Amino acid sequence: MHHTFHIPVLGLGYSIDTPVKVSHFGISSVMSIVDDEMIERMRKHHSKASGEIFVPINKNEDDFRARRITAYLNLVNRIADKNFEDLKNQSFEDGADLNLYFQLLPEHATLKKQYLQMMTMEASDEKQLLQLTLKSQLTKGAIDVNIMSKVDKLNKDVYGQNLPDAFSDASAALRGFANSTLSSSLVLSAGMNPRLYNYLENFADFYPIQNGHSRKQIILKVSDFRSAFIQAKYLAKKGIWISEFRIESGLNCGGHAFATDGFLLGPILEEFKLKKQEMLTELFALYKAALNAKSIDIKEIPALRITVQGGIGTAQEDEFLLKHYEVDATGWGSPFLLVPEVTNVDDQTLSELTKAESSDYYVSNSSPLGVLFNNFKRSSAEKQRLERIAKGRPGSPCKKKYLVSNTEFTAEPICTASRQYQNLKIKQIQSLNLSTAEREVKISAVTEKLCLCEGLSTATLIKHNLLTPRENHAVSICPGPNLAWFSKIYKLSEMVDHIYGRADLLAGVDRPNMFINELNLYMAHYSKDLEANLQTFSEKKEKYLNKFREQLLDGIAYYKALIPKLNQSISYQNEMYAQLESVEAGLVSYAF
Repeated sequence: MHHTFHIPVLGLGYSIDTPVKVSHFGISSVMSIVDDEMIERMRKHHSKASGEIFVPINKNEDDFRARRITAYLNLVNRIADKNFEDLKNQSFEDGADLNLYFQLLPEHATLKKQYLQMMTMEASDEKQLLQLTLKSQLTKGAIDVNIMSKVDKLNKDVYGQNLPDAFSDASAALRGFANSTLSSSLVLSAGMNPRLYNYLENFADFYPIQNGHSRKQIILKVSDFRSAFIQAKYLAKKGIWISEFRIESGLNCGGHAFATDGFLLGPILEEFKLKKQEMLTELFALYKAALNAKSIDIKEIPALRITVQGGIGTAQEDEFLLKHYEVDATGWGSPFLLVPEVTNVDDQTLSELTKAESSDYYVSNSSPLGVLFNNFKRSSAEKQRLERIAKGRPGSPCKKKYLVSNTEFTAEPICTASRQYQNLKIKQIQSLNLSTAEREVKISAVTEKLCLCEGLSTATLIKHNLLTPRENHAVSICPGPNLAWFSKIYKLSEMVDHIYGRADLLAGVDRPNMFINELNLYMAHYSKDLEANLQTFSEKKEKYLNKFREQLLDGIAYYKALIPKLNQSISYQNEMYAQLESVEAGLVSYAF
């Protein structure tokens, strides 16, 4: 790959057709394949735009979910291929996308240097030959897909009968990708799902063919070394190789946030760096044995990339991660929400993002999954949630049902963001002998839940005029808090220039280092947890919080030793040191 960054998955719909927009420029990106209803609408939209005949796949058809996903991924692959071929057939004239392909590349890329050399040459046979050589080296950006492992509802057929496990939401999505024409990666996130991991064994594309390379690979999105290694060993024993660990900050990221027990990103990256070879050796032994049992022979350890994402904001931070921790690439997600050429954000939400301040981004308990979620106070979905509460009708109609999980009041699982659940739960709370303050706290925790199945797809449908007037137009969006420092609408070229240090979109902006930003988020998380448990401290909780605090203090000590290696000005280093000292003093004051 010529680029050293990728665009991670963004919500359900924000990056659903990003590969169509950037793959021909050699930029890799990730699409969510959770919402097959939105995917089907987008397939209709892009089929018509590409001059293809659209044949709908209806919900009463067998295996409709997997087939919808396969059909959409195949369409995206065809469009990306066509865009790429069109680009390669262009001449090197001013304004051509062919030129933009090379201009976007990092300065250190050999291909970029060859391009710049070619552009200085006079017209000649030698120049034409170099142009052909350049074109022959172009590569498409990967068209990867994401499944949140735990979004895995079991389903019924049209007669109400339980379907086999292979038709669960995550398994059907996996099958949709496995049956597609894509030769790319499946990004598995949100932790381990044995049922889904076991199902991977059924698809030949995940096993090596020539030179130990498989047509489809697995990327694990992880937040610490231990869980990454456990999951990788589990899959290696089945003959499934992890081609990449995609390390994401536990809190300084977009979407769902999986906080570690106070283990910070810098020390986590250090552990991956130090233990990579040891891990490779152990994984390969398990992998080779599993393949031998399947009569597949492999001699060399396959490649295993380490990448990192979550809260990166400057070219200096990006370069430091690549060089110091020796990661293979970085992920830049939330800033691309401000790049309309790349992602699907409706005009109203885009305007709110440009005006937002740090306080508008917060880690919430809004997700029905029961996992921390990066929310945006200015979103229309958040405003609608508050309006419904004010009208005495909290909760949302539950139509898509991807996140149903609660059976507290019903035989069939329902969603905790649904109107049905919230009404039942609030009645239960009101029947208890609680003080007014206690009752309000408990009810607030219930009504905080937000419908994400629709909200995280709505902006995409609005942008492409695919919503009917009677459908809910409220938009949920889940940027990382890092987006607070970006406050304009940008072009693709501007954002890429920023990543590679050719431009500075944050010039004059007072922004702490990404490691400090994450530390502050963890400090706030720790303080909130501590405060919530002050009245009912158990020995187990006290032990957990002490461990959390010690991990944060260890991380601060690590960062203090790291500061001189950052290649930043003395004033920058001094400020960072002072920020660490301030957080450390706060932690010391929390001693039990």
